[in-house]
Amino acid sequence: MFLDEIGEMSLTLQVKLLRFLQEREIERIGGRERIKVDTRVVAATNKDLKTEIAAGRFREDLYFRLSVVNITLPPLRERGEDIILLANAFLRRASEEHRRKLQFSGDACLALVAHSWPGNVRELENVVQRAAIMARGKFIGPTDLGFDTTDIPGKEPRRLKETRNQVERELLLEALTRTLGNISHAAKELGISRPALHELLEKHGMDSRTLRLPGPTQRIRHE
Repeated sequence: MFLDEIGEMSLTLQVKLLRFLQEREIERIGGRERIKVDTRVVAATNKDLKTEIAAGRFREDLYFRLSVVNITLPPLRERGEDIILLANAFLRRASEEHRRKLQFSGDACLALVAHSWPGNVRELENVVQRAAIMARGKFIGPTDLGFDTTDIPGKEPRRLKETRNQVERELLLEALTRTLGNISHAAKELGISRPALHELLEKHGMDSRTLRLPGPTQRIRHE
């Protein structure tokens, strides 16, 4: 059983949950019979429960009952390498749902990595879903994501510069993998010319003749 945002639970419900965790029994509304339940409980919150305990908003006994294995997940803004992976996963799902073939432009990837994501993964999923609906062409740009690049604070351009190489390399690898190493097709997917693609490969020290695709014998073709 998954309990999300447990830090928002009222003290009255906390008492009932604590009793359930201790006795492993439930009673249906309107019923009189106690029913034994064998289940594991996973709880999540974005609040500091120790602070909530000190403020009298969360029961200490419930905290220790739940606190068996703790996993701290950093916010999305601190996991830059995960943003593009998650965004592409959400985009594949949205593309299938809306029967469209979509992909992020290079600028869109940079904007995704630069965004602070106060709403974490839920916000990212909603942004990608909206972009999949609003995008007019095959490529999703920063404006489709709802980002205004002119509003990026002074600190952000430096962050964009630091992440550009990482994003470019990921896009190159993905495009070459999807096109089975066909340089012309990869360049077309990325929306750039063949010479521009070769320049990017050279910039990142990537040799298309030696890059390997998933599988023991496949190699990327060089045209």
